[in-house]
Amino acid sequence: MAEITEQEKGLIREGIRGKYARVAAEGTACCFSYPTGLEGLRLQGYPLELVKDFPAGIIDSFCGVGNPFSLGPLYPGEAVLDVGCGAGFDAFVAAKLVGPGGRVVGVDVTPEMIARAHENLAQVGLKNVRFEVAEAESLPFPDGSFQAVISNGVFNLTVNKEKALREGHRVLAPGGRLLLADMVLVSPLPEDKAGRIENWYQ
Repeated sequence: MAEITEQEKGLIREGIRGKYARVAAEGTACCFSYPTGLEGLRLQGYPLELVKDFPAGIIDSFCGVGNPFSLGPLYPGEAVLDVGCGAGFDAFVAAKLVGPGGRVVGVDVTPEMIARAHENLAQVGLKNVRFEVAEAESLPFPDGSFQAVISNGVFNLTVNKEKALREGHRVLAPGGRLLLADMVLVSPLPEDKAGRIENWYQ
């Protein structure tokens, strides 16, 4: 496939923001063919005891493709960055794991998702979480700011994956961990789909 042009990159980013703005407004049922909400959490092996007190609407907002918490522990007092935080579900789980002495920052490219994350934060009442709009390829944090970076189903959406991974590494403190759950393409796309911009965010 020919290299993606700047115009195509813009269309990809616009398409991703449009899809997730719709998810923020309508819920996960509008846009995903895989299990989400409580069913998705069970299938991905999430620690359900950590989320049993979450309101049903927050549990319903889960649309991750994996379980970053199965890849390694988060420790009390740590600083954690959630790249592509969506409505905030994984950030809330991380906040419980690091405790009141830790902190969690969630970033997402979709302003509507960050607005939903703020609404959800008001419901769970966690004091060690904050959210802001930012791109994985250009994180607005100093080097070495976090002990862990988590992400769930987001790096596959980034146009420049190498840059996004470099940014994730840059903001990690020495000895920090990248806990990344995602999807990968394991065989060529069908000929009628290969090269379509929409494949980035279907």
